[in-house]
Amino acid sequence: MIDEGVLQRVLGDALRTGGDFAEIFAEDRRNSLARLDDGRIEELMSGRERGAGIRVVVGETTGFAHTADLSEPGLRAAAEAAAAAARGGGAGVRTIDLTRVTAPAPKAVTVLPESVPKASKVELLRRADEVARSAGGAIRQVSAVYADGRRQILVANSDGVLASDDQVKTRFSISCVAVGDAGMQTGRESVGATVGWELFDRYDVEELARLAASRALRKLSARPAPSGAVPVVIKSGGGGVLFHEACGHGLEADLVGRDASVFRGRRGEQVASPLVTLVDDGTMGSEWGAIGIDDEGHRAGRNVLIQDGVLTDYMWDWMRARKEGRDSTGNGRRQSYQHLPMVRMTNTYLLAGTEDPEEIVRQTPHGVYVAQLGGGQVNTATGDFVFGMTEAYLIADGHISEPLRDANLIGSGPEVLRNIDVVGNDFNMGSPGTCGKDGQGVPVGDGQPTLRVRSLTVGGTAA
Repeated sequence: MIDEGVLQRVLGDALRTGGDFAEIFAEDRRNSLARLDDGRIEELMSGRERGAGIRVVVGETTGFAHTADLSEPGLRAAAEAAAAAARGGGAGVRTIDLTRVTAPAPKAVTVLPESVPKASKVELLRRADEVARSAGGAIRQVSAVYADGRRQILVANSDGVLASDDQVKTRFSISCVAVGDAGMQTGRESVGATVGWELFDRYDVEELARLAASRALRKLSARPAPSGAVPVVIKSGGGGVLFHEACGHGLEADLVGRDASVFRGRRGEQVASPLVTLVDDGTMGSEWGAIGIDDEGHRAGRNVLIQDGVLTDYMWDWMRARKEGRDSTGNGRRQSYQHLPMVRMTNTYLLAGTEDPEEIVRQTPHGVYVAQLGGGQVNTATGDFVFGMTEAYLIADGHISEPLRDANLIGSGPEVLRNIDVVGNDFNMGSPGTCGKDGQGVPVGDGQPTLRVRSLTVGGTAA
């Protein structure tokens, strides 16, 4: 996107007034989306955005400016603005010797989505809509979305880093609404990966439509969920978002640094069951949060955060790692060139254990089986959370029985970690997600094997 000589000159301008560190983050982003609702294509759009953000650090002060003008004059003007914001005055020139950082792509892309006709993308939606509606007359509404994006980034900084990445992501989701005596019930399926159009060699949209429709139809016969503390078994891949939100955010070094994490100062301590090993991994093949480099030019990494229940490390970006005199873990991420980077997760998951998942259910006389969790809220300073169960069943006499109406799981992240008493051998990643933090959204993945929490509060309505 930008000539190396231009990068060197712009970084020199950024440091001329005495900056300690300067960085250029350039981005060229393309997006495409098609949305079907109630049998009609309601939205069909594509867009492109290019620009660069320039950061200058002086001591504890950061100056930042961004521009859509990638010409040398445009970049130099942004660099001067960022430097002025960090510290005015001074003189002198610093020459930057850039060394390219190489990092393997998480997954080779076979077919770029931008090369696929829009008509083919629309046809996916129409096929899924037809199959979902054929599942039964109780299906009254179907909504399906296809989306793809290509994000090419370039990072250069005054430490000599020069790195680039080409990130292609493709996603499909379908939601069905069924209407019956129990009112309206919803079923949803969503898939996505850091791959191109070949995603649909891996997933059949008609099968995804059948799964979403059947989920909505099953919930028409659902009974009210129990209320109170009960054993909860979470299906593999269905509850990773719980650990992302209730535990993962509390292990981000920026939240730890500003005393907004329940895990502050606890490295080396037993914070979870010995059965729990929690990992954040940006190198994870084609998973939704996979990257080659982070948005500060550092190679993606596989970082063990909790090992056998012991808190071993936090996730770090460049800024927080610099203060601690250590290396970044490759977790510096930003929504776009218009944003500063911060510590963010990539793919966060619990490692598999050794137990048969069916045996976990058989060994649970009563409780709740959660097949799919929805959104939730968490207070990272305390770990307290509330999550919605979008597909759950009653466990009776060691068997999965009646479906339950949507209800909440209520608890504390650290308490859940301590109360995990069985972990299955059937690890799976969950649906693709977008993680929001301080107004920025980035793609993330999460997952876990089937596991049991010995006691967790269900906010149901049954007596």
